This record gives sequence, C-alpha cells and structure tokens, in this order.
Amino acid sequence: MRTIELLLDDAPNYFVHEAFNTLRTNILFSGKDVKSIVVTSCIAHEGKTTVSFELARSLTEIGKKVLLVDADLRKSVMVSRYTKDRGIVGLSQLLSGQTENEQAINHTQIPNLDIIFAGPYPPNPTALAGSLAFKELIDGMRDVYDYIIIDAPPLGLVIDAAVMANYCDGAVFVINAGSTKYRVAQNVKEQLLKSGCKILGVILNQASRKDISSHGSYYGAEYTEEYYSYHENAQELQNDAPAEQ
Repeated sequence: MRTIELLLDDAPNYFVHEAFNTLRTNILFSGKDVKSIVVTSCIAHEGKTTVSFELARSLTEIGKKVLLVDADLRKSVMVSRYTKDRGIVGLSQLLSGQTENEQAINHTQIPNLDIIFAGPYPPNPTALAGSLAFKELIDGMRDVYDYIIIDAPPLGLVIDAAVMANYCDGAVFVINAGSTKYRVAQNVKEQLLKSGCKILGVILNQASRKDISSHGSYYGAEYTEEYYSYHENAQELQNDAPAEQ
C-alpha cells in the first residue's frame, strides 16, 4: 500500500468540528453492528463528500480504524480536493478486476485513516456498484476496519447509492437546507428503504439559525456559514412516508 499526503485545513472551524463530533456520537450509538455506512445526497453540491471525509476523520480521532471509499464513480471530486497525487489506482479498477486491494488502498498521514479513491470513470458505474466484487470488498474490509464510510453519488440523480446500500449496514443522506425540495428528499428516502438498508439519519447542511433551532439542534449558527445538524432516524421525512411492508 502506498502512503499519500492529504491536503487538510489547518484551522477547521470550531463549531463545524463540534457538529461532526456530535454526528460521530450518533453513529457510535447506532450499534456495534453498523460498520459500513453509505453517505449520499439528493442532488449535487450538497456537501456529501465533505461530510464523508470529516466523519471518517472524526472517527479516527477516537482511535477507530476507518476506510473511506470514494464510490462516486461518475463525478468524483475527492482526488482533486484532498491530494495533489495523480495516477492513483482506484475503486473502478479494483471492482473491474484490474488491480488488487493492496494497490487501491492508500494510507494517509492521518493515523488510522485509509482511502480508496474512485479511479478512472468507468462506462458501467451502476453495474460495478452492484457487483459481487463490491460486496466482497465491503465484507472483507469489515474484519480489517472499525468503520467503512462510502461516499456515494447523489441518489436523487442516479441509483448507484441505493445499489451500494444493499450491501451496507446503514445510510446517511445530506440535505442542503437552501436548495433541496421536500419531495425530492422523500423520494431519496424511499429509494433507500427499498434497498433494505437502515437509514441512520439526515444531515442538514447550510441551514439558517431558524432552521437549526426548529429541529432542536444549534451549533453556533451566528459564527459560521456552514455546519451540520444530525437528525436521527430522519423523523422530519417520515410524516408522509408510506407504511413499510
């Protein structure tokens, strides 16, 4: 395995950091059997990649060994955002049998954090997401890592995240308070339920102070423009949900 140097914010916002600590605590209380977690969103630019990375990073701060999987095989931004390294072997090559785990998994300078980047864009992302190779990867890594955090494509645009969720223990989805429509969020929730994956909660991103206060969670909204509120079991989306069979 190679070691890569990640590009990190040397001075993260205190309130954002505390919000991720709260998210981490909620994940820990989801149960010891919840180890593989899909993070998705409704549409693009809602912050799911940042949430995935910071959640993984936060878990390592308490000694958990974490594998972060960049599974947005259609339009990944993780390589360009977090490293200057190029030519990195990634998930698309691993799932298509072109490489092995040892070549695709990268150690980082963050203790206990390893990353698999997306790799070159494949012509068949949904097929790879639902492949036996993806299931075997997740199952195999459960014995190596305490948590596997999967940054999946927006479920409101493509089905990949629901296909991946079928092999995982839980799902979290990110909602941008200023742009995501309720019905779109409801549809995403229903897609996740159909996958059979447990919805652990919703992360409300870029919410106003009024929005955060109305949900009973407030992380210093007057001090920061971007923070995260975690709503366990996605109660705010369940009012109109159809009865589960």
